Amino acid sequence: MTSTASATQAQVFNLTTPHLLQGITSDERARSELLSVLIKVYASGGENRMHAHVHEDHSFIVLEGEATFHLDGEDNVRVLKPYEGVMLPKATYYRFESSGDGNLVMLRVGASPPGAPKQAIYPEGGDKSRDQEPYGRLERVEASGRQFGEVR
Repeated sequence: MTSTASATQAQVFNLTTPHLLQGITSDERARSELLSVLIKVYASGGENRMHAHVHEDHSFIVLEGEATFHLDGEDNVRVLKPYEGVMLPKATYYRFESSGDGNLVMLRVGASPPGAPKQAIYPEGGDKSRDQEPYGRLERVEASGRQFGEVR
């Protein structure tokens, strides 16, 4: 839930989000002039093509599941489990995929200079596109029952 407060005011948010049977979730929870906070859920797959964000430093923190990251190329492989993360300075090439059982749930925090365009590129050239990410094209299908972050 993104707060309706302006970017110069404190914003309160939560990370509760549905688990998925199929597809991905990438929901913004808060934003300021420099910083963005998203909750991301992957039923399977991930961001499977190597890419880099031109203007944005960002970090992924695994909250549930397991993510296999390929950093600065295919040979530097790191497997992240819950409560582990990776920080990616701008122009760092990476890709990742869900490699555990069940959904991969991650917190994504990014920071960009004011007014910088959102831009990610592939190593072979061209701008990153959801259409070119296999799991980005799947219809999002939510699982019934308990959501991630739900307190009972």
